[in-house]
Formats: sequence, structure tokens, C-alpha cells
Amino acid sequence: MPKRFADNACFWRTALLPGAELLTAQYYDHEFAPHWHDGFSIPIIQAGAQSYQYRGTRCLAGASCIAAINPGEVHTGERAAEHGWAYRAFYPTLAWMQNLANDMAGHTVGTPWLVDGVIHDAEVAARLTLAHQMLEHNTDPLAAETALVAAFAMLLKRYAVTPPSALTVHAETQRMQLLQAKLAEELTEPISLSELAAVVGLSPFHVARLFSRHVGMPPHAWRNQLRLNRAKSLLRHGMSATEVAATVGFTDQSHFSRHFKRAFGAAPGRWQSGAR
Repeated sequence: MPKRFADNACFWRTALLPGAELLTAQYYDHEFAPHWHDGFSIPIIQAGAQSYQYRGTRCLAGASCIAAINPGEVHTGERAAEHGWAYRAFYPTLAWMQNLANDMAGHTVGTPWLVDGVIHDAEVAARLTLAHQMLEHNTDPLAAETALVAAFAMLLKRYAVTPPSALTVHAETQRMQLLQAKLAEELTEPISLSELAAVVGLSPFHVARLFSRHVGMPPHAWRNQLRLNRAKSLLRHGMSATEVAATVGFTDQSHFSRHFKRAFGAAPGRWQSGAR
């Protein structure tokens, strides 16, 4: 029987993938709370299995699977094997992925959205894993960046799709944009559901239902996640966890640390030590 994994996460960065974090991790007890990322999340399962909720579906990713998540999409994560799971993950920015897609096409193309659900492609998984390992070891930047670009080009060539139609502008999308802008504007200030609803002229009931239907979580949870995403930039630039908690609107550091770990799998200080 495989040995049970211990919860351990190592975040790090490389100049070869600007603006992005990379992660080498294994988990057994940890369960990721519903959360979302500004950019892409591209985990490659190395051993064990992970279960996660994504776009209304329960997904199962085992070894050599890619559990790709598009920007802004709410998802969870937990073990689906008795001994847990281990994985390597890229968190590339939308801009980096867009530039690569443009370079591949030779002209500007639409947003390179990835297919929903688990990607079962051992060849792409192996290419991504190799690139991740080369970037982590940092022995030959030329070879590592070549492997990185080749791996992601293969991923996009095989699995990039047209963005979902929900991204087109219509009445509900416009309302959502206004609601999200208001929450971002009032990031550190108290705001009631009634005050939020007044922005788009709907009842509190309808705003709560509209928001949850479109993004997969209620407004307060979405705003907390926005705070966490902004906190990463502040931590990366050396601000203490206590200062970050106050700056982005959490009531205290323990509240901030608890939410941060549930979303990203590591406490703020541990994340900061690798992601500067």
C-alpha cells in the first residue's frame, strides 16, 4: 500500500515565467475551500488522486492527469485516494498564455480558454512535468524555457477552445461587472447585500441568486477571494502578514491566515518565503 502523503507545499517563482507562481506539493488532510485565481491554474497530478468541484461537475484527476482551471473559475480540491495526492502546478498569467497563443497563430487570437474538466493526456502531462522540474532545478535556463514553451504550446494546440458564451456582454453580465466593481471598490469597507443590490436596481434576494449562479459563490466569499488574490502581490513584495491582513480588509491576521491556507494550501508566511 502506498505511504500516506504529508501535507507539504513549496511555492516558488522563476523569471522564465513572469508574473506566475509555481507549486510543488502533496496533500492528505488539506481540503481547498471554493476559490478562484486571476490567471490559469495548471496542476499535473504526479501520484495519488484529487477530487474537485468545477463548473458544476465533480472531477477526478489521477496520476498523469491535468486538472486545468481557467481564470476566475471557482473550484475546490481534496484527496480522492487513500494516501492523498501529489502534484506540480503552474499558475501562468492570462497575458502570458495570450501571448503564446498569438505567437502560435501568427496573429492576435481570442482568449485561449482550456476545455472543462480533467485532461487525460499522458504526453502533455509528461511535457509539463519535465518543464516544471527543469524550472525548479534551474540548471539550464535555455533548455528549461524551451521545454516550457513547447509543453504549453502542445497544451494549447490540443485543448484550447473558444471562451464560453457567458463571457459575451449581455444584461446579466453587465450587472455582474457592476457588482464585482462595487465589491472591489469597497474591498476594505463594510457593505450590506441591500447596498450592493441597489447598484444594479435588484432586490437583495435576486442579487444573491444572480451572483452565486454566475460565479459559483456568494458575494462575500467572492470578495474574500479577491482580497486573498491581492494579498499575494503584497506578500510577494515583502509586506508582513499582519500588514497585509489589515490592508486588504481582514479583521485580524488569524482570520486572514485561515482563509489564505484554505484557498492556496499554505500559510501566508510559507507562501511568501517561496514566492517573493
